[in-house]
Amino acid sequence: MSGQGGGQRPMIVGIGGTIRAGSTTETALICALKRAEALGAETRLFGGEFLARLPIFDPRPGEPTPEQMELVAAVRAADGIIIGSPGYHGSISGVVKNALDTLEITAKDEAPYFHGRPVGAVVTAYGWQATGSTLNALRGIIHAMRGWPTPFGAALNSTAGLFDEGGSCRDSKDAWALSTVAEQVMEFARMRVGT
Repeated sequence: MSGQGGGQRPMIVGIGGTIRAGSTTETALICALKRAEALGAETRLFGGEFLARLPIFDPRPGEPTPEQMELVAAVRAADGIIIGSPGYHGSISGVVKNALDTLEITAKDEAPYFHGRPVGAVVTAYGWQATGSTLNALRGIIHAMRGWPTPFGAALNSTAGLFDEGGSCRDSKDAWALSTVAEQVMEFARMRVGT
C-alpha cells in the first residue's frame, strides 16, 4: 500500500470538478494530476461524473454506499491530495463540499481526514474576487481536516477561456500555477513515502 515508506511511488488523489463533463475545474485538476504523474506519482481522479453519483452525506449511523467507500479508501491510501473547486457564490461548490463531508467516515481512524498529508488547492472562478474567497474557504477546510495545505494555491480566473481543445492551459501563468501546486504536493508526499 502506498504511504508506508520503502521507496514507493506516491499516490496522489484528485477530488473535484463540477457535474458538467469537461468542466474548467476538472480540466485544471487533471492538468495538476498530469504534472504529478510526470514527477513520478500514481494518480486517481474523483471528478465530476463520480461526484454526481456520490450521495449526500448523512452523519447518522448506517452503511456507507460503495461510492462513499471508494472515495474513503482512496483518501486513506493517498500520500497527497489535490482538491479542485469552482467558486460558487464566494465559496466551494456543493458537490465538492459533499465529497469532503463524506470523509467524516474516517473520523475515528488513527489518521483521520487528511491527517499528515499535503493537500493542494485549485480554484477556478469567474472573476478574481470569487477565486480569492473560494481559495481561502478551501484552505480553511483543509486545515480543519488536519491536512497540510501547500504554501501555494492555484486561483484561475475563468473570465477568458483557460484551456485549449486539448486541455492545455492557454496562459503560461496558469500552467505554472497548476504545476506549482502539483510540485509542492509531490515534494511533501515524497517525504511521506521515503523517496
